[in-house]
Amino acid sequence: MSSSDRPVVAIAFHSGYGHTAVLAEAVARGADEAGAQVVPIPVDTITEEQWAQLDNADAIIFGSPTYMGTASAAFHAFAEATSQRWSVQGWTDKIAAGFTNSGGKSGDKSSTLGYFSTLAAQHGMHWVNLGLLPGWGSTTGSENDVNRLGYFLGAGAQTPTDTGPEGVHKADITTAEALGARVARVASIFKAGITAVAA
Repeated sequence: MSSSDRPVVAIAFHSGYGHTAVLAEAVARGADEAGAQVVPIPVDTITEEQWAQLDNADAIIFGSPTYMGTASAAFHAFAEATSQRWSVQGWTDKIAAGFTNSGGKSGDKSSTLGYFSTLAAQHGMHWVNLGLLPGWGSTTGSENDVNRLGYFLGAGAQTPTDTGPEGVHKADITTAEALGARVARVASIFKAGITAVAA
């Protein structure tokens, strides 16, 4: 696949204590290994150049820790700033997905993933779910299973609050890699389809 055929996957994320940054790196790794060009963008320090990279991306994956049942304040500030794109529907038909981390096993992460999917819908984007069956759901399963927390809408991770980035669970890292790979594959299909229709 030539570089011009590779989809561009941007990862727009905020990380408060480094845990979500580890997941962002895993998402990026999965997307890269699946053939995408990856652009990581920390939204709390976003530049005009990075806004342009988001505008030109084929897919945008949103990431944030879950704080008090929703995405972080820094991510919310970024989301509100996207209203300039929303007003002209500048991100219409891009691929979208999301991932999040919290200290609790549940931690109301579904609220954050739902927030991401609503944000994507308002922009006219196409949401890509995790596409994995839940792990750790039987007596033969374990916390080392991929998608051990059983999320469908996106990738959910849990890290003890008294650990640093090194405490991110390996199974959650693998799950994040799977999300990145899935988004890259879907973005590649969409990109090829758009090229074919335009020909």
